[in-house]
Amino acid sequence: MHIEAQDARRTSEGEAQAVAASKDSFGARTTLDVDGTEYDIFRLDAVEGSEKLPFSLKVLLENLLRTEDGANITADHIRALANWDPSAEPDQEIQFTPARVVMQDFTGVPCIVDLATMREAMADLGGDPQKINPLAPAELVIDHSVIADVFGTPESFERNVEIEYERNGERYQFLRWGQGAFDDFKVVPPGTGIVHQVNIEHLARVVFPRAEGDRTLAYPDTCVGTDSHTTMVNGLGVLGWGVGGIEAEAAMLGQPVSMLIPRVVGFKLTGQLPDGATATDLVLTITEMLRQHGVVGKFVEFYGAGVSAVPLANRATIGNMSPEFGSTAAMFPIDEETITYLQLTGRSAEQVALVETYAKEQGLWHDASREPAFSEYLELDLGTVVPSIAGPKRPQDRVAITEAKEAFREALPTYAPIDEMQKDDDDAPRDAGSSVDESVEETFPASDPASPFAHGNGDAGKPHTAVNGSDSGRASKPTRVVMEDGTETSVDHGHVVIAAITSCTNTSNPQVMIGAALLAKNAVERGLTTKPWVKTTLAPGSKVVMDYYEKAQLTPYLEKLGFYLVGYGCTTCIGNSGPLPEPVSKAVNEADLAVVSVLSGNRNFEGRINPDVKMNYLASPPLVIAYALAGSMDVDLNNDPLGQDTDGNDVFLRDIWPSPQEVQRTIDQAVSAEQFGRSYEDVFAGTEQWQNLPTPTGDTFEWDAQSTYVRKPPYFEGMPAEPTPVQDITGARTLAVLGDSVTTDHISPAGSIKADSPAGRYLQEHGIERRDFNSYGSRRGNHEVMIRGTFANIRLRNQLVPGTEGGVTKNHLTGETTSIYDASRAYIDAGIPLVVLAGKEYGSGSSRDWAAKGTALLGVKAVIAESYERIHRSNLIGMGVLPLQYPEGQDRESLGLTGDEEFEITGVTALNDGTIPRTVHVKAGDVEFDARVRIDTPGEANYYRNGGIMQYVLRSLRGTVSA
Repeated sequence: MHIEAQDARRTSEGEAQAVAASKDSFGARTTLDVDGTEYDIFRLDAVEGSEKLPFSLKVLLENLLRTEDGANITADHIRALANWDPSAEPDQEIQFTPARVVMQDFTGVPCIVDLATMREAMADLGGDPQKINPLAPAELVIDHSVIADVFGTPESFERNVEIEYERNGERYQFLRWGQGAFDDFKVVPPGTGIVHQVNIEHLARVVFPRAEGDRTLAYPDTCVGTDSHTTMVNGLGVLGWGVGGIEAEAAMLGQPVSMLIPRVVGFKLTGQLPDGATATDLVLTITEMLRQHGVVGKFVEFYGAGVSAVPLANRATIGNMSPEFGSTAAMFPIDEETITYLQLTGRSAEQVALVETYAKEQGLWHDASREPAFSEYLELDLGTVVPSIAGPKRPQDRVAITEAKEAFREALPTYAPIDEMQKDDDDAPRDAGSSVDESVEETFPASDPASPFAHGNGDAGKPHTAVNGSDSGRASKPTRVVMEDGTETSVDHGHVVIAAITSCTNTSNPQVMIGAALLAKNAVERGLTTKPWVKTTLAPGSKVVMDYYEKAQLTPYLEKLGFYLVGYGCTTCIGNSGPLPEPVSKAVNEADLAVVSVLSGNRNFEGRINPDVKMNYLASPPLVIAYALAGSMDVDLNNDPLGQDTDGNDVFLRDIWPSPQEVQRTIDQAVSAEQFGRSYEDVFAGTEQWQNLPTPTGDTFEWDAQSTYVRKPPYFEGMPAEPTPVQDITGARTLAVLGDSVTTDHISPAGSIKADSPAGRYLQEHGIERRDFNSYGSRRGNHEVMIRGTFANIRLRNQLVPGTEGGVTKNHLTGETTSIYDASRAYIDAGIPLVVLAGKEYGSGSSRDWAAKGTALLGVKAVIAESYERIHRSNLIGMGVLPLQYPEGQDRESLGLTGDEEFEITGVTALNDGTIPRTVHVKAGDVEFDARVRIDTPGEANYYRNGGIMQYVLRSLRGTVSA
């Protein structure tokens, strides 16, 4: 059954509670006929001023019309949105009710753990446990657990899936229990695809049909997700964004998302992409532009004649990267391209007709001649986009391919200081096919101006001199490696040791995926091979990708270059790259080499991809293959050969780059709606392996005291029915002093668990051997592991202990340097609250709820930062942590704070009066200042007064909540 048909037939009691009838003050409810089927809709043109709104705000307006209850959502809220002033700073709070919630398993498991715990807490408070049940459709896709342990063999996929089930059996049993225990909660089993790709290819409705008795109500599909890249669905015209797991839980339980009517940035597109430029190049360009412009907390909306020239898959790629440029959402309107994509991906004819008719009737259909009023404006001529990569540590650090070699060399001294430079080891063997391993100067022919990589190259037509090794003036330490198959080679600074086609960003896009496979075909036919030190992996976002590879007969060429299927999941992009081959890892660590990963993902933050890899670059799938062939970042893809053919002739990237016509011809022949239909026909059933998992039953979960994966968290222990008054913070000490751009990757436990870490020691104490540690992400259902991994990122620099990296701090009680976890236990035992001091953009990156949960459970009561990323700030409030901001123009250093002071924060108690204080007074030693309170809405204030969002929801469902 199509998922929209399930929606139309859904009549659960929980849903009826979630969709109480609108007061309809504007008389907007009417009927819409779609090919003889009647739907009830709320007409936007019933509200004066609606026609001038941007697409995204029209969706919000319909949301308010449909959910108007006269209390939380009133006619005044609706008028305020219809009369939106584009130039105004956001100050009007509204309540947004998403149609559904999407989750991935890393963040979804703790959501279901919390819901299971809330059922017990509700019973403890004398309430009905069955009230803890999703009131909006919730769908979870298991995509974050597969690790690329095995690669480069035909058995890679099967072995990785086997290992995944061995590692995650407890978690999967728990999720299967949840699917049976909770209404309206569905699980897409492992080995299916990445949540965001599954979302756009199957779960997204675009227009949502929902049964209400004998009527069917139709309205724009909207969603929130427990992953920041939920915004990928924006490319399909669906308004949605990433929230923390705690916010997602509230949305599932019928709580609206409190938000301010945002500023909307209009991004005009003109022209079309030139030959050789990919969706990845486009999105890296947009990311750079919007980061420079500043769009945190804003909606971005694309408009103009160029929109029609952007295929849906490219739109999804752009939407996916919204967190990288910092916006809440990055919307594309609905148009013919949307309809074509829905048909391609196997949506029913009835659903497609509903989407088109509804969008045109409601003024949600793209009109290129119309320019809505926007708060700010940007413009991009698509024809100016050039092939690019981004790195070595941030997605917004775009580098044109023509400048990539130079940019790499400029960045290298940060990771491998020039004084570490050593002359080439004469005994170290060289790979004869690679010019990048030669230390002698070689002159290469000029780039062909017709090449896609000649675009924007100021040196086109000139000879190019490539020098490497110590003679180049860059750090070089060639280190001998004997591979497991006996191959002898050497690894040096800048060598690409991971080349991964991975992540939702690009693997949803047939243009770049087919392009990569055709490049592989052309490379193999010219006799090129990947370098022996490169770990090559292919992790598509859905099974459809392998279907069209097979149909196009391209799989053997990818496999010939080592790009065997390793799994359907995020893998490398989220740190599940798996270990490097032991000889390579040993050489890298013994010589302290600055080696490189190249991946087709959206995140390349420090310490994220692999603990052995210091420099990480984002690139399109074809460029991932190109760098696997080159084996090094110290290469000019415009002018340096990738290797030699069987006759010894140089082969350049331009020689094997497929033409756009060849790519499109292959897509037309190989990609079909039938493939999507087959892949999603029974998407929630899973394999026999999934179906045979022993599954607990019952309305409440029977916790296993011996489990190291799923444990009952302490959030509701001792919670009274009525909230206690908010208190000022006195006698606090500093747990960490952090700089700018500290991401949720730095804060939240992620990646592998080291044996000598607090989390590793905990697991060993509980009888878990090192090989069975799994990852932090897989153990998110165990708060004991997660607390110990918070602020434990190997690249975190805590300025309380200068010169160190990792999760260490100064224990002010003893003066000793210790782990952040051990210090926090000492402070908690002594009854001392904690603060964290931070710089700009604190908490940017993925919407990791554990970045806030771990912070709270470590005993942190307040964070003082220069600025915050949206999701993390709201998540801190959701866990009862107070986010504060330094006075305008001030920071820790200008105020003279060291972190050694004792902190007193007063004025917080003003929240007990039902107001939000603009500032609170901070006294730290001899330093005093007024910090701005970053509780931005009354809804957030309610969460904070109750000790957190989960406590607020629990009390509200029981009927005893403090507002």
